[in-house]
Amino acid sequence: MTAATVGPHPVWPGPDRRAPTVALERFAQGHLLADAWDRLERHATLPTQGLGFATALSRTLLAGTPVEVFVGRGRGGIRALLALCRGRGFAARWRLAGACEVFEPGDALCDGAQGAQALATVLAAQPRPIVLDRIPAASPLIPALRAALRGRALVSLRPAMPSPVITLGPRWHRPETCFNAGRRSDFRRAERRAAAMGPVFYEVIAPDPSDFDALFDEAIAVEASGWKRECGSAMARDPAKEAFFRDWLGQCCARGTLRIAFLRIGTRAVAMQMAVVQAGRFWLLKIGYDEAYGSCSPGSLLMLHTLGHAAREGLAAYELLGGMEPWIAQMWTQEHHACLRLRTYPFNLRGVLALLADGAAWARERLARRGR
Repeated sequence: MTAATVGPHPVWPGPDRRAPTVALERFAQGHLLADAWDRLERHATLPTQGLGFATALSRTLLAGTPVEVFVGRGRGGIRALLALCRGRGFAARWRLAGACEVFEPGDALCDGAQGAQALATVLAAQPRPIVLDRIPAASPLIPALRAALRGRALVSLRPAMPSPVITLGPRWHRPETCFNAGRRSDFRRAERRAAAMGPVFYEVIAPDPSDFDALFDEAIAVEASGWKRECGSAMARDPAKEAFFRDWLGQCCARGTLRIAFLRIGTRAVAMQMAVVQAGRFWLLKIGYDEAYGSCSPGSLLMLHTLGHAAREGLAAYELLGGMEPWIAQMWTQEHHACLRLRTYPFNLRGVLALLADGAAWARERLARRGR
């Protein structure tokens, strides 16, 4: 059976359950396919693998961009899913939805090695190059895709920004004891300065959906009062990004996985975090603090508190997502998950064009480094 193309999505005749790709909209409309995604989410290792993440992207940061879900099937039905998007045009590549928009690690959703193999077979059969940025190095899709593309495409694997993590345990119930004497002294000094400004309160809230919008607004107001506003990365300066996080985190709130944390001095929120709890881990998504209170390091005090909270809740790890930035490596952890950038170049004209474009970009980068 072949696909007829109408608009940006392939249209498959009739209710063909063997179609290799499905438009994301069909998952978002309560279709039985959504049940399959929900079932597979118990195998998720990242919060970005959820259906809510993909649908929120498609309604906000990727509005108007074709998003297709590649489907790996096998015995028992759907065994793997991967949402990819692309631009329009002959040379457009498939890329991981959200990788360029929110810069977080992402991966296929698979029920194991066999699911990854089924998905890799589907990906290898389509003619466009693929870009998977910041895919975990341990992903089962990587060896499966390399095997499926043998003799059909060139596969490039290069290191990508790792994802920092702090492995928790009973010793983190009192997190300040996990740092050296100098850091412990810094925390005590910050606590004294905070207390001198007024009564200090910590909150870690699993919000009710009816409270979500008010708490979300308060959190982004804190973020906007800090350095992120000046550099343009605050959500309040980017309506599409704010809409994405409001949509996605609102869905997390409805599922009971969202956590919003505040450090308050008096009644004023001076630091905030937004995170989700999934797969026994605390995933830190957004942070911010009020620079007017910077002398007491409110962001560090709140992180210390939520580290202890996560450990006392019995969670296995505190995932910082983002990248291994200097302030993380110097202050909190050098432990990380390795990530890779995977690119495929099929043995066809599209693959040649992609390889030439990447080769030219690499050459320009190298010349720029030499110039510096």
